[in-house]
Amino acid sequence: MKCKRGRRDQARPAPEIRQDYQPLPDELSILNHLANLYGLRALHTGDHRHVHFSMLPKHALQERPHPALRYNQTCMASYANTTLKVPIAVPQAGELTRRAYAEPPHAYRAPFARDGARVLHAKAFRRLAGKTQVFTQLPGEHSGDHFRSRLTHTLEVTQIARTLATALGLNVELAEALALVHDIGHPPFGHAGEKALDHALKANGLGFDHNLHALRIVTWFEERYAAFRGLNLTLAVREGIIKHSRDYAPAEHPELAEYLLDQRPPIEAQLIDLADEIAYLTADLDDGLDSGVLTLEQVRAGVPLFRGFHDTVLLKYPNAGVRLTISETLRLVLNALVTDLLRDVHARVAGLGIATLDDVRRTPGRIVALSESMEAQRAIAKNFLYLNLYNSAGMEEVHRHAETVVESLFALLMADPTLLPEDHRALIPSEGLARTVTDYIAGMTDSFIEQMWVRLQRA
Repeated sequence: MKCKRGRRDQARPAPEIRQDYQPLPDELSILNHLANLYGLRALHTGDHRHVHFSMLPKHALQERPHPALRYNQTCMASYANTTLKVPIAVPQAGELTRRAYAEPPHAYRAPFARDGARVLHAKAFRRLAGKTQVFTQLPGEHSGDHFRSRLTHTLEVTQIARTLATALGLNVELAEALALVHDIGHPPFGHAGEKALDHALKANGLGFDHNLHALRIVTWFEERYAAFRGLNLTLAVREGIIKHSRDYAPAEHPELAEYLLDQRPPIEAQLIDLADEIAYLTADLDDGLDSGVLTLEQVRAGVPLFRGFHDTVLLKYPNAGVRLTISETLRLVLNALVTDLLRDVHARVAGLGIATLDDVRRTPGRIVALSESMEAQRAIAKNFLYLNLYNSAGMEEVHRHAETVVESLFALLMADPTLLPEDHRALIPSEGLARTVTDYIAGMTDSFIEQMWVRLQRA
């Protein structure tokens, strides 16, 4: 999408780029990605790009805005109208609002709004407050009240998903419900706990997948209604739980045939995976810096996207404290990622000629993605986090402890099923012992599994 210049600007020749030009503080909120976004001339200063407004002296630019600045403001105003012009949002009625158990419609609440509320009130959702995002919820070297838990991460993903869905004119209530439920199947101790559970199950010919476990939670384990087991969520939400972040082969998962495995999920579901990526990328940099595991110099050296915006913040707020400059930088990084995603969804929808929800379903690949250049920046940042935070020396010790706790507790419960609660023991004949033990462990918080493990070790 490009803005048309007015006649006056068309007649004005583009000024030559002065190599010693430095961007002004007033210009610095319109940054790297906007040069690509609007096709404006840009110059490189150091290792990042700034939009080139004018070669006028600084005092002249402060006294009267240059036409290039007015042009940029016009482009930003027109781009604010981000709603997709094609009817591809999931409707509030129809097959995707179907529930496994028929219920009368609510007098004033739409189906997906009810789904979001049911997830919000679920016990499994509340337990996310006690589950690891990056730093364990147990006391220790990196314990703290301000680090994200799996619950606060979920809320941040929900905020981003709502923003994206609103801007694109999609079904906001569906996007919100999917964001709220997307991590509900995670076990204690984050990805280390999931890896350990999967390893223990593979020894029994099975495997653990947090998306599929989330489906088990909402269709069976949550008990809040007398008329049925589970939360009785709509088909759209159940499909999105499974397919928001990956595809499942129909031949390998015949039990999931109801969820249209041969089709792409709606855009509302596809948004969740990128909202998740954006949320944890910025939040994990924040928590990593706050914990001291990461240093500011380390992040600047290893994450070009952060460094470019951090330079901007230092110029604009030269007297701000270190912590404030980090917060300002991460805010700009998040905004740049979301803006890029909005732009690229527009481009892909237009480029693929998508006009209906059925068109979305039949696309050969997923529609929701970052631009090639921004995806490269995201990949660099993610690789940095894996090398320097998730798999750092201090965190490896935490991961080993998590794996020890999960795998040894799994073995103890397999050896003595009487240690399981009565309601779980009742499921052994239908689900099998290994799956029942897994379901029990996956529902635990960090503190609960640690306490139970210590108690059984002592016994």
